[in-house]
Amino acid sequence: QVQLVESGGGLVQAGGSLRLSCAASGSIFRLNSMGWYRQGPGKQRDLVARITSGGLTDYADSVKGRFTISRDNAKNTVYLQMNSLKPEDTAVYYCNLNRQLFANNMDYWGKGTPVTVSS
Repeated sequence: QVQLVESGGGLVQAGGSLRLSCAASGSIFRLNSMGWYRQGPGKQRDLVARITSGGLTDYADSVKGRFTISRDNAKNTVYLQMNSLKPEDTAVYYCNLNRQLFANNMDYWGKGTPVTVSS
């Protein structure tokens, strides 16, 4: 099993910054990627940023240049630095871990951490 624990969400004014953290534990071998998704009110859950086991990163167009994903392999932790936050960034942010289990790719999710950006 895999456990993901997020932290760092909260309330911030537009233009401000927040840093999210996600600590992974358990069976995290054969890791493909870790990343962050978000789900706003009445919306679907969408990719925000992802980092592969090889260090490649991928960002949603809406956050490019403002958000940075990074990881600390020794701590099995991934971070999301969010700068120049906008009200439209308001959402619950979920940590995701994708790993290979036999012939399948398995997704694991954290419980989510809310981010509210006031105008």
